Amino acid sequence: MSSREERFSGTHGVQSWLACVKCEVFAALCHRRIGSALCQQQPWEADCYILIRIGPTRRIPEMAKYTRGTVTAFSPFDARADAEALRKAMKGMGTDEETVLKILTSRNNAQRQEIASAFKTLFGRDLVDDLKKELTGKFETLMVSLMRPAYIFDAHALKHAIKGAGTNEKVLTEILASRTPAEVQQIKQVYLQEYEANLEDKITGETSGHFQRMLVVLLQANRDPDVGVDESLVEQDAQVLFRAGELKWGTDEEKFITILGTRSVSHLRRVFDKYMTISGFQIEETIDRETSGDLEKLLLAVVKCIRSVPAYFAETLYYSMKGAGTDDDTLIRVMVSRSEIDLLDIRREFRKNFAKSLYQMIQKDTSGDYRKALLLLCGGDDE
Repeated sequence: MSSREERFSGTHGVQSWLACVKCEVFAALCHRRIGSALCQQQPWEADCYILIRIGPTRRIPEMAKYTRGTVTAFSPFDARADAEALRKAMKGMGTDEETVLKILTSRNNAQRQEIASAFKTLFGRDLVDDLKKELTGKFETLMVSLMRPAYIFDAHALKHAIKGAGTNEKVLTEILASRTPAEVQQIKQVYLQEYEANLEDKITGETSGHFQRMLVVLLQANRDPDVGVDESLVEQDAQVLFRAGELKWGTDEEKFITILGTRSVSHLRRVFDKYMTISGFQIEETIDRETSGDLEKLLLAVVKCIRSVPAYFAETLYYSMKGAGTDDDTLIRVMVSRSEIDLLDIRREFRKNFAKSLYQMIQKDTSGDYRKALLLLCGGDDE
């Protein structure tokens, strides 16, 4: 018997072994007759288990369940049939892009992972590698992005935001201002697994000042839970913010960072209302006057997400396509990351705030298979 094989009889032995060994296990449960044949020395009455121990592998957390996405689980779903269709679409001369985009935009991420697994089993090939080889440009980027599990997608975006010369503060701001504390914790865990590095260390190494400080607060994911609002604390926080900005020569940024980075969503919404009553200004106006640069953008993003995450992303999508040229990186990042979460709500906010539908703006601003795929992710026109 090789050193990588261990044999156990009965379920108790297996359960004990699984409980104490921190590694992935492939287990083959054999019928009594077959098991006895394999374990010729001991024709036990109990079924025979053959356990092959392999090294620890990454565990990707599942995304929380959401109901306002445009992409949901496809039914009837057949991972093997989808894998075969994708192989056929990319095999030989030329590529059937229509098949690729229709399959990948209509299956949710969990189903795409099953397809990738079936693709590997059936053909011994990596689906993402084949997509990269057969597709090009923005369409390739979009299809490959759809294949990344949610938290890996965010971790990958953050890694590239701080990779090489210069830092993409826009990506750091968008992701860390909009994700829930639970999501931030999962992103940090996945970043460590994928890149064997601490996300906070990487970000602090590439940023500075009060901007860095606010990012670190958000990375702690210690925002108070929503368990009711204490009106006396609401009054206190509103007064603290007023004195830290409008009533002060200069600005006490630390007060803004602490309150905006740690108080609960419901509490902060009440603080914003109280602040308006006390000061006569919206909190956004004060932030605009009292801060600048990357810190201003980050604080404003946090406030917008406290008020409404869908409205924040509707605005982000609008400005990614407004004017000359398109910020395709942002367009892809938002459409992919929100497609299973709240894209229906984002569409509603987009239509309400910009007097046109997200669908129409994508249709006008993009082209080709890239446009087709984005429109399928969008899921409909709200005109």
